Amino acid sequence: MDALHEEWRQTRDSLAADTCPGTPAYDGALAEYHAESWSYLDDWASHGQAVLDINTAARHAPSSLAPPPTATTIPASGRTSTVRR
Repeated sequence: MDALHEEWRQTRDSLAADTCPGTPAYDGALAEYHAESWSYLDDWASHGQAVLDINTAARHAPSSLAPPPTATTIPASGRTSTVRR
């Protein structure tokens, strides 16, 4: 979708200066962009939730690539620590 949108922006920017929404050249280019977008939008509508579920599962699964989180100790209340500067 990002590549297709960038292509649309380049097409829009390459149109003549007097070409604006409502003119056949602009509306034709926009209609082509929309027509090309539908299949990607349909894929997202059909399978987007699965992609989100996979991402959520991957974020919560342990990984041998990343070290496990380390616990940090919190000093007991009432104790003061000396800080060297």
